[in-house]
Amino acid sequence: MRHARDTTQERRMSRRAVITGIGVVAPQGIGTKSFWQLISEGRTATRTISLFDASAFRSRIAAECDFDAAAHGLTPQQTRRMDRAAQFALVAAREAVAGSGLESDRLDPHRTGVTVGTAVGCTMSLDTEYRVVSDGGERWAVDHTYAVPHLYDYMVPSSISAEVAWDVGAQGPVTVVSTGCTSGLDSVGHAVSLIREGAADVMIAGSTEAPISPITVACFDAIKATSPRNDDPEHASRPFDRSRNGFVLGEGCAFFVIESLDHALARGAHIHAEITGFASRCNAYHMTGLRPDGKEMAEAIRLALDEARTDPTAVDYINAHGSGTKQNDRHETAAFKRALGAHAHATPVSSIKSMIGHSLGAIGSLEIAASVLAIENGLVPPTANLHEPDPECDLDYTPLTARERRIDTVLTVGSGFGGFQSAMVLARPKEAA
Repeated sequence: MRHARDTTQERRMSRRAVITGIGVVAPQGIGTKSFWQLISEGRTATRTISLFDASAFRSRIAAECDFDAAAHGLTPQQTRRMDRAAQFALVAAREAVAGSGLESDRLDPHRTGVTVGTAVGCTMSLDTEYRVVSDGGERWAVDHTYAVPHLYDYMVPSSISAEVAWDVGAQGPVTVVSTGCTSGLDSVGHAVSLIREGAADVMIAGSTEAPISPITVACFDAIKATSPRNDDPEHASRPFDRSRNGFVLGEGCAFFVIESLDHALARGAHIHAEITGFASRCNAYHMTGLRPDGKEMAEAIRLALDEARTDPTAVDYINAHGSGTKQNDRHETAAFKRALGAHAHATPVSSIKSMIGHSLGAIGSLEIAASVLAIENGLVPPTANLHEPDPECDLDYTPLTARERRIDTVLTVGSGFGGFQSAMVLARPKEAA
């Protein structure tokens, strides 16, 4: 039985998956260069919500994107039919494709696919349209004559992956992954599986989210998950700090061009990083609760490292989930110790949510982007606002200031409502070692 399992893994690993293009839409950081500058400098993007009147809410702060669709090449027709999350996706995917050097006329559309991760889909547009067709919620029987013709596009998250596929001409596997806050990691993990299994040579993969709308803010207000530090928004997101009191909602998007290594080498592509391992688990425990021992996340980490054939002592940097809730940060600290043993104390860890907030399904891909850029720049991004570490979060969480370090291997992890736990291992490409 052991032999059969090893043979299956050998077959899966025979096609290696590499990242050849990166595209980012982030708070105060449209484009990969702006995003990296923001997080490497430890600047925070949290402000008072401006996308709608949030004065009646408990938490009135968020990390918004300064996004002008027209300035980034979207037509009026596209902006009318596409939710903000889909607009983000198109802009980020285009940056990734352009940076990869892929030429559409030389791309085999049947060997090119798309995977998109999102937790709440087109909620912003659905929220707006419901208020229109229900007269602000006054009518129980909605008046469909007020509905926009493309209301269906807002209802189904698959419209986002369809828009990206149409834009790049992908006719291979096109899917949506919705696993809450691990959607970004899981989307990219799914793309890697498709490449390793031979179902595609090129995948445009990532995740997107534009959740800053009344209904989403109300959801997190109801369970008191978000920080109410409304009088000091820039310092509200403080993962691993003793005074943390919830996460800060964010929005954004990151996409990647992921290719089989052979395909990338054949066209002379620049390789940013290799995705060497991925695993996902569910704790089957509670919708929002986490076991304090971190067992399930530790298991996801162990499996990802096994797939990557990487010893825990080879991990140079951990890009943490680091949401800034009391429960998550302690759970995660326990998981790192359980999975990496003594090496956890020798490894720098940081959370970029301290700077760009928690963009739900999008954050996993943004954290992959940060991990790849950390490898390329030899720099561990800091955890902003970490002034007084929680004694129960006693690892090296890179407080306040970025740190120069050669990074060959990064572990990035995610945790989501529903008990989802995912881990990914990224490595410096061997030819760039």
